[in-house]
Amino acid sequence: MPLGDPAGKVAVVTGAASGIGRALVDHAAALGMQVVASDVVASALTGFDDAVVTHAADVADADAVEALAAAVYQRFGVVHLLCNNAGVFQAGRAWEATDEEWRWAFDVNVFGIINGIRSFVPRMLEGGDDGHIVNTASVAGFVAAPLNGPYTASKTAALSVTECLAHDLRSVNTRIGASVLTPSAIRTGIARTNVVRPDEMATESELASGVRDILEQLTDAGLDPAVVPPIVFEAIEAGDFLIPTKPSHRAQIDMRFEAMRDRQLPPTPPVD
Repeated sequence: MPLGDPAGKVAVVTGAASGIGRALVDHAAALGMQVVASDVVASALTGFDDAVVTHAADVADADAVEALAAAVYQRFGVVHLLCNNAGVFQAGRAWEATDEEWRWAFDVNVFGIINGIRSFVPRMLEGGDDGHIVNTASVAGFVAAPLNGPYTASKTAALSVTECLAHDLRSVNTRIGASVLTPSAIRTGIARTNVVRPDEMATESELASGVRDILEQLTDAGLDPAVVPPIVFEAIEAGDFLIPTKPSHRAQIDMRFEAMRDRQLPPTPPVD
């Protein structure tokens, strides 16, 4: 649902220490919102505007996200904008990625969103205020490529979870909406999220590490994260469900569904 004048309203952003998350925090604060910035790396939650509140939390941990929601509501009593933005990258062939690698990608990229939904949405509904949830997926949510199984599958799930959430919210005639952000190459630290791999996970394969290096080159040449928040806020006000970061995403979506309509494997388009 449209937020209207954002000044004084409350936003919560996960994965807020860098990249798109930090850009969302900075933009929301500049609009006069009261912002809670959360990230798994507590030491990275620095350098924000004085009005920004920080709270370290691992979104893969349901109890940690519940504690985040409880702390936010104890302090502010309301949330108008929830950005479930935290994400990690895990590459590998579908049959070679380990059980732990598959689960890590889904724990953060999918259950991180689900945990946010389960902890915040009931409170938002009870409050009765206008609100919006933005879940960060990826262009990979509708464009598959080889060697990226865990990441692509998790981001496709993130898109579907958000679609289901939007329908569920509409079915109860609430004043809360939901959108999914599908960025492509943005200058973020997504390629370097291996630094937060759980300690018990084995060192990733040479192939997966090589894919990570390629992704890092692509993201380093990508868009500045600062271009994303205005796109997000404009989309919320327009009532958009899908929030792409480039016009070319429309052609990629068309390609995918045209191929599926014809019962063919969708092609892998160029990464942009």
